[in-house]
Amino acid sequence: MKFGIGQPVRRFEDVRLLTGKGRFQDDQSLARQAYAVFVHSPHAHAAIRSISTEAASRAPGVIAVFTGADYAADGLGMPKAAMPRKKRDGSPMFAPQRPALVIDRVRYVGDPVALVIAHTLDEAKDAAELVEVDYEPLPSVTEVGAAAAPGAPRVWDENPDNISHTLERGDRKATDEAFARAAHVVRRRYVITRVHAQYMEPRGSIGTYDAGDDRYTLYADVNYPHRVRNMLANMIFKVPESKVRVVCQDVGGGFGAKGWQYVDHRLTLWAARKVGRPVRWSCERSQVIMADEHGRDNIGDIELALDADGKILGLRLHMLASIGAYIASDRQLLTPFGQIGTVTGVYDIPAAHVTIDAVLSNTNPTAPYRGAGRPEAAYLIERIVEVAAQQLGIDSIELRRRNIIPKEKLPYRAPLGPFYDCGEFEKNMDMALAASDYAGFAKRREASRANGKLRGIGLANAIEQAAGPTPEYAEIRFNPSGTAMMLMGTKTHGQGHETVFKQILHDKLGIAPGDLQFIDGDTDRVAFGMGSNGSRSMVTGGTALSLAAEKIIAKGKRLAAHLLEAAEADIAFADAKFSVVGTDRSLTLKQVAMAAFQPARLPPGLEPGFYEDATYAPKRDTFPNGCHVCEVEVDPDTGEVALLAYLVVDDVGTVINPLTLAGQIHGGVVQGMGQILMERVVYDPDSGQLLTASFMDYAMPRADTMCSMKIVGNPVPTATNPLGVKGAGEAGCVGAMPAVMLAIMNALAERGVRELDMPATSDRVWRALQSAGTATNGA
Repeated sequence: MKFGIGQPVRRFEDVRLLTGKGRFQDDQSLARQAYAVFVHSPHAHAAIRSISTEAASRAPGVIAVFTGADYAADGLGMPKAAMPRKKRDGSPMFAPQRPALVIDRVRYVGDPVALVIAHTLDEAKDAAELVEVDYEPLPSVTEVGAAAAPGAPRVWDENPDNISHTLERGDRKATDEAFARAAHVVRRRYVITRVHAQYMEPRGSIGTYDAGDDRYTLYADVNYPHRVRNMLANMIFKVPESKVRVVCQDVGGGFGAKGWQYVDHRLTLWAARKVGRPVRWSCERSQVIMADEHGRDNIGDIELALDADGKILGLRLHMLASIGAYIASDRQLLTPFGQIGTVTGVYDIPAAHVTIDAVLSNTNPTAPYRGAGRPEAAYLIERIVEVAAQQLGIDSIELRRRNIIPKEKLPYRAPLGPFYDCGEFEKNMDMALAASDYAGFAKRREASRANGKLRGIGLANAIEQAAGPTPEYAEIRFNPSGTAMMLMGTKTHGQGHETVFKQILHDKLGIAPGDLQFIDGDTDRVAFGMGSNGSRSMVTGGTALSLAAEKIIAKGKRLAAHLLEAAEADIAFADAKFSVVGTDRSLTLKQVAMAAFQPARLPPGLEPGFYEDATYAPKRDTFPNGCHVCEVEVDPDTGEVALLAYLVVDDVGTVINPLTLAGQIHGGVVQGMGQILMERVVYDPDSGQLLTASFMDYAMPRADTMCSMKIVGNPVPTATNPLGVKGAGEAGCVGAMPAVMLAIMNALAERGVRELDMPATSDRVWRALQSAGTATNGA
């Protein structure tokens, strides 16, 4: 089938998007809309003595100026975390909610304290400068390790140690016993930096309120429209969901950061009700890092216990995980807490125990960012395995081979809980070794050395926990003319959903893509949805769509049997036709669909119309996996790192579209590589000021940073869902972080460098080389 499952179909939506016909958040404009501008805290931590809005309220064009006191006076609510967590002493977790507008104390640079509404954006900006806030600066702490240290400044007075809660996973007793009998113990501390998603289009929201219907409508670029609606209705305005509509059209990238509980969502709706006209807020590029949730920001102390032959007996990890100043929702509790189970990787490790302290600090809250804890887990295990090989004097590939989970042991229950149902982990590695010409690396290294460069290679096995068991919805709705539409509860934000979902329906029903309308992102049009996150869209949304298609076929057979005067059991469906088995009599799907709207042609008891829906929830997670090989060259005189080659062997289960899969892997690899080489959100440790607020300071990878990439598939379809898919959106990022860093460390090893944390910028690499040289000379 030209457009079926497995075909490399070019994305249908690209013509529209690349010719300027997209409908992004900034393209949305409503009649009589007013403009909103936030007044942000310039302090990382300060008490608010007073807020004066009088001068701003009198400024030209100003419609209203709101503070947190105004919001509280209207009795509106705040979202909060619901996941049950506890502190080490067994007391409930300390989970401070995030106010819409701060009243008493700001807790990070950028904390919003007032909202100015004006006729024009410039008038709102000018008036925001006139809001007078009397601050009393207080001590702050922004670095996760410093925040968890005894005596650190308190982010919240009522929480003395800055630890929100502690999460434990695994078997402590069995792990301690494994370490007690180990011949070798390897320990390391790894810092995983704070980063920002840096999507193409900054966030925005437009709130409207219809007084006649007593109904709110939010236009916003969010990952999960229905969850945003439910939160606004149930937690904020305390009205039925039917009183709130959320509309999300094209999204200029999300990567997890465009979540569902940003304060502008509730504030633009509330302000629209207050001022009687639509209210628009658009985040400018210079505000993005200050206004958004961040990703990662962890410190992991990891240990491996090994026997005399290099078999891993146990793994122990203590992690400090930054969650910022607030816990606005369960999003802040998802990573790395929910995804650290894959820190044992693809290795047969009998015992493991993990302790994670959730650390509050005077920084933006953290939340899921591409990979959402799985890249961190892969980074930790692959780096410590490499160090173990060095300390034991065993080739790193050989050490991995001795410990990798063999195919015959699958399905496999990992010691921290994940259930690996299928995969070919050793084959992935063997394919990667062959495709990357790993054996020829020594010759390439000599060539680099002759040119005065240091060459390194890194291999990382990766696995991630994806597509959790949450429900998803899909509907197929035929029109009386025989054309159709599909309505999806997932939400595309750049992945190519329109194309791949049309491929699934073409494969199942034979519908031409041009006869099929794609709809998502509107809570009034789509009955239900959980949105797109965690590489779940194909697993849950694709399966729901496939199940709805089967219902269409079942109803179509009943109607076709009546129209063709045959028994229903004798009707077969293939190539978009219903046929009587053994004859040449048939009707097309389109003909049957048209007949379904003509009551006179229906059999007794068959309801008119041709539309079906399905809701699907998998019983367990899937586990995309693969092997990444990266090759780099380092200039020892400058510390500059150049990527020379990158290979991915991936297993994402059934491949719906090889082209969109390659795009997902390319993007994920570049984001993982970017974090290793250059990306980092930095705060001044003394003042708490954000030092990387723009692209002048926050480095981003460019086209010339990346090398060519080779992708080799080794798909092993999973039996956990009917399509056999595992998810692909985050796989590239999961493997890239360890692969790139291991390649750099391999290059630096010949000069004696043993320790280096991300980001491996040229100055940090150069300093590491100088320090290693000084130590060697001193010895």
